[in-house]
Amino acid sequence: MARLSTTAPFRHPRDTEIFRLAIPTFFALVSEPLFLLTDSAVVGSLGTAALGGLGVASQILLTFANLCIFLAYGTTAAVSRRFGAGQIALGLRHGIDGVWLAVLIAATAITLGWPLSPLLIDALGASPTVAPYALTYLRISLLSLPGLLIIMAGTGVLRGLQNARIPLFVTVSANLANIVLSMLFVWGLGWGIAGSAWATVVAQSGGAAIYLVVLVRAAQRHGVSFAPTRSGLRDAAASGFALFIRTVSLRAVLVVTTAIAARLGDPEIAAHQVVFQLWSLLVFTLDAIAIAGQSIVGRYLGASDVPGAREVTRRMVEWGIMIGAVFTVLVLAVRPWAWIPFTDDPHVRDLILAALIVVALLQPLSGVVMVLDGILMGAGDQRYLAWASLWTMLIFLPCAALVPLFAVPGSVTGLVLLWSAFGVWIAARGVFLGVRASGTAWLVTGAGSPR
Repeated sequence: MARLSTTAPFRHPRDTEIFRLAIPTFFALVSEPLFLLTDSAVVGSLGTAALGGLGVASQILLTFANLCIFLAYGTTAAVSRRFGAGQIALGLRHGIDGVWLAVLIAATAITLGWPLSPLLIDALGASPTVAPYALTYLRISLLSLPGLLIIMAGTGVLRGLQNARIPLFVTVSANLANIVLSMLFVWGLGWGIAGSAWATVVAQSGGAAIYLVVLVRAAQRHGVSFAPTRSGLRDAAASGFALFIRTVSLRAVLVVTTAIAARLGDPEIAAHQVVFQLWSLLVFTLDAIAIAGQSIVGRYLGASDVPGAREVTRRMVEWGIMIGAVFTVLVLAVRPWAWIPFTDDPHVRDLILAALIVVALLQPLSGVVMVLDGILMGAGDQRYLAWASLWTMLIFLPCAALVPLFAVPGSVTGLVLLWSAFGVWIAARGVFLGVRASGTAWLVTGAGSPR
């Protein structure tokens, strides 16, 4: 890693470029959970069964969206490299092929998802009362997938071009439109849960249309055809596959953690849900720095500026540690009252309070992990990230499997041990990512990427 800067910790020449991308990205990320909460409130007015149907269908859609996040991350890495190398036209070419790959994936998902929807809903254990609502919402919302995936790919292109303002505008506008249309369709027109689903379709399609207009105009300016190319689709799919493996490994850890919490008992799974949502809220801020790292490091390496890539990497790691330390203090400060909005069960309260101590202590390390993950992703080091995710998952699974054996019924030990196992996973990721970042294999300059 680069030598420590003698610049004051809160005054650094790289901060401007970091936060020029990180701040708009943060607000774009935060708008999504706020929209989901509002949508849940609108559908919740229809009754418990409708709200349950929304929850089941949304879990299916969110899982699919998470698995396709490579459309944004992979595109950001590739486009930012070409941008740094002064090859904007080639960057747009890659981004346009990524958009076409998004369309193909969405079309396949709709074709398969429509007949498989009842099976997916049954697999999640929806009751006969909830299942019809879930089926209605899921089948209509499948039509929003082309818009959703185009937005992902378009976001990756613009972030790669160091533009975080348009993604912020599109995300906030689409979410606001979704809220207004959901109220209109559900309450004004009386369409029920179908109204909420159609609002999602319209809002996502509108956001995708904005991206397509922006990308078409950019392609025209640089003389790039908007037609897909076979080699471009193949390259986008190949780079995306490694990120897909990475995401599957990460999701497996989260699913196993939830499954073990459920096996520990009802109070444990209830407390885990609260603690995990609080953890996820903190991750949004750290993810904003990581996404900025994708764009900035890719640009530096594309421009063959290795010292610049090293320096900005070091600065973003410093910011990850500092923000993580702030979060440690913040979590410990609010911990005595954090349980109040969620439960009045004394045992669940005690579980939440105990697990939050582990969460607080993990924040600085989590900040480093999130930042390094984004930096290596921006460097195009997807294959290493895929292997690292698989190995760290394998390290986590035995630790998690031991938790029920040592859990003491009726005490807080089970959930504390589970979150400690989660901490082992984060520490393992930190080791794998830190070793890679301290080396030189990822510092491939020009428009290429590490092998």
